[in-house]
Amino acid sequence: MTGGQHDDAGDEPWQLVKAAQEGDTEAFGVLYDKYVDMVFRYVLFRVGGDRAFAEDVTSETFLRALRSIGSVSYQGRDVGAWFVTIARNIVFDHVKSSRYRLEVTTAELQDNREETSGPEQEVMTEATNAELLRCVSQLGDDQRECIVLRFIEGKSVSEVAQLMDRNEGAVKALQHRAVRRLAQILPSWLR
Repeated sequence: MTGGQHDDAGDEPWQLVKAAQEGDTEAFGVLYDKYVDMVFRYVLFRVGGDRAFAEDVTSETFLRALRSIGSVSYQGRDVGAWFVTIARNIVFDHVKSSRYRLEVTTAELQDNREETSGPEQEVMTEATNAELLRCVSQLGDDQRECIVLRFIEGKSVSEVAQLMDRNEGAVKALQHRAVRRLAQILPSWLR
């Protein structure tokens, strides 16, 4: 382990967070690989075994984490607790609204100003949305189509599989690679 301020082996994921904050394009992918199964199992339990919804919440969890990685700091506990907190909030929002809706940054949401707290936040939200969409546009055709169908249009894995003429496993793998690729190409100010 490199010379961080904490010596526990459990702090290695926090070193990955720090690396991601400093622009290491692979670090977030390593965190994703390390925690995706744990987050999925947690969400699956919380949503009563609804696998499709659990997959959606898990993907949304990592997209939100990627967008806010720049503001997270060492909390004296495993990074997984941060991911689980994000997932728990998404599940809570779903329960609160009584309807399923992925809340990722999309062009449609640029007009949704409910959550802004003033002109500065509005400008930041617009800049973030525009940059995220620019990064999505840099994905390969299949990855871009998968992300647009899943998160901008809100389609299920099975719907995307049908539209893309692929099986569900292939769509899940494509989505996984697309989220990892976004982690690599998002600029550091957005992390």
